[in-house]
Amino acid sequence: MTALLDRATTAGPRLPRTVGFAGISAAMVAILVAAGAPTPLLPIYQARWDFPPSTLTLVFGVYALALLVAMLVIGSLSDHIGRRPLMIGALAVELVAMLMFFLAPSVGWLIAGRVVQGIATGAASSALSAAVVELAPERHKKLGALMTGMAPLAGLGIGSLFAGLIAAPETVWLVLVVIMALGTAFTLVTPETATRKPGALLSLIPSVQVPAQVRRLFSTAIPGLVSGFMLMTLFMGLVPVVLVSVFAVHSPVVGSLAAFVAFSAGTAVAATTTKISPHRLRLVGTSAMTVGAILFVGSVGAHSLPLLWAAAAFGGAGLGSSFSGTTRGMVPEVAPQHRAGLFTAIYLVGYLAMGVSAIVAGYFAGVVGAAAMATGFGVVTALVALTGVIVTTGFNRKSLALS
Repeated sequence: MTALLDRATTAGPRLPRTVGFAGISAAMVAILVAAGAPTPLLPIYQARWDFPPSTLTLVFGVYALALLVAMLVIGSLSDHIGRRPLMIGALAVELVAMLMFFLAPSVGWLIAGRVVQGIATGAASSALSAAVVELAPERHKKLGALMTGMAPLAGLGIGSLFAGLIAAPETVWLVLVVIMALGTAFTLVTPETATRKPGALLSLIPSVQVPAQVRRLFSTAIPGLVSGFMLMTLFMGLVPVVLVSVFAVHSPVVGSLAAFVAFSAGTAVAATTTKISPHRLRLVGTSAMTVGAILFVGSVGAHSLPLLWAAAAFGGAGLGSSFSGTTRGMVPEVAPQHRAGLFTAIYLVGYLAMGVSAIVAGYFAGVVGAAAMATGFGVVTALVALTGVIVTTGFNRKSLALS
């Protein structure tokens, strides 16, 4: 089996590395575009199949949990078997998910498709990110790092807007089927950037590490991580429910614009604040997320779409700022061999918050109604983000006192 895999992934023509960089960067964005596409389409499916709001949030929640499991188990596999085999496999599985959505006759297929999509996205994340950095031209290595930092939020925003503007599920999935097929074919002729090494089976055992030198910083970053991923849940999983149930807005474009505003703001902040200190980014980010969550609660109470857009702008900017400050503050402080485990710990906190909060919110939507659920979710998010402001301020004061 190993010999067959070696021949399959080393034989044949190879594209120049610069072409490979452009193509794999596009594939990484495409994976995230596909992840954001369901957001504005779910209300269309709800009207078509008449399922409760709790099912909408379940469709989102299972995706986040499946992604987390895949990232924990398969996240470091490409370090052992190479980038290309994992990228090829992940894009092929993503293609299967797109076909499941395209052919879906019931909501059960949507849920199953989201699980498959979560597995594909989690499996692809580390391999694609590493390949983009490694394929970047030597004189433009920072461009590779910038791509990996901007692609997640940018892809989610573009995917939501793309699907909302088309507003025809089968057309959206057919386009993404073609894109994933092309992406899979492209990886077959992309240069390999990693040397194979033993230990592939052992790498499947999840490794979550928070090195001693950043444990205190990590603990103070948890409220910012939780509130940030809860805001992602809000704009990707809950806003479609709120727009239909509270605002009586059934247009997919409106829901897609809310997500697009949030993730565009986050992308812009991440791209333009590289010279600001990580601590200040975290403080500004958690403060902005607090304001964004409060504005969201106000938008539900006042039935005001302008307040919803403002919430998206503040919340998204805060998410981008807080997450950038968290990673920039911790990653340089640890040795390279411990960074994968640190990122695993960061995403463990984030995706658990995302998946669990979506499923819990769906349950409460069925019990107390969508408006009360949305208000409660916004209040909890605001309190968690405010806790982040407090502990970030306290951490800085304690660090200054110790120095």
